[in-house]
Amino acid sequence: MQVVSGSIHEPKVHFEAPPAASIPAEMETFLAWFTRTAPGAETPLPTLTRAGIAHLYFVTIHPFEEGNGRIARALAGKAIAENLGHPALVPLSQTINRARKEYYARLQQSNHGLEITPWLRYFAQLVLEAQALAQADVEFLITKTRFFDLHRGQFNTRQEKVLMRMFQEGPAGFTGGLSAEKYIRITSTSRPTATRDLHDLMDKSALYRTGQLKGTRYHLQPPMNEKL
Repeated sequence: MQVVSGSIHEPKVHFEAPPAASIPAEMETFLAWFTRTAPGAETPLPTLTRAGIAHLYFVTIHPFEEGNGRIARALAGKAIAENLGHPALVPLSQTINRARKEYYARLQQSNHGLEITPWLRYFAQLVLEAQALAQADVEFLITKTRFFDLHRGQFNTRQEKVLMRMFQEGPAGFTGGLSAEKYIRITSTSRPTATRDLHDLMDKSALYRTGQLKGTRYHLQPPMNEKL
């Protein structure tokens, strides 16, 4: 299996997996290493070192036609959980998707030799970013729950629909905030009704307003980077 780019006549090979015939033996060696480096085993490795090597080691073997990256990230998560002694919220895939080009570039740089220190530094930073993302998501869900507990029974169906839609955007909210036009599109209501609904949401401290005239935008109150 090869990862190539460029023309058919002059392809550029970015990665070439081991021959199919050697995959079973390669996987047996990988699994033996994974077991041997576990906590309390023969040669245990530090958490991030073991997880980073496991990820790179598996994708280098590339035993499947598809899904090797996903399985590698699952193995890294398993390694982290085993070393910590409990499950861990480490959304590696979500974090990688934010900068996929860098991720693939790092993999390419690390599959041409045995010096993988730069990869391990990159992977450790990736895990830290994933932990921060998980923490932000948990805090966001808590904020969302407390928001609706605080305002329980105060909203009409249109307002509830818009607020739920805003929360679906995650901690960052709507890009540029909620406009009256967006409110109208989401609820299929008239402009006067949308205006009344928005003013009511501000009176109830569910939204706050920024800008003026056509630049008026509405945001969840409190801002999503603050706690209720």
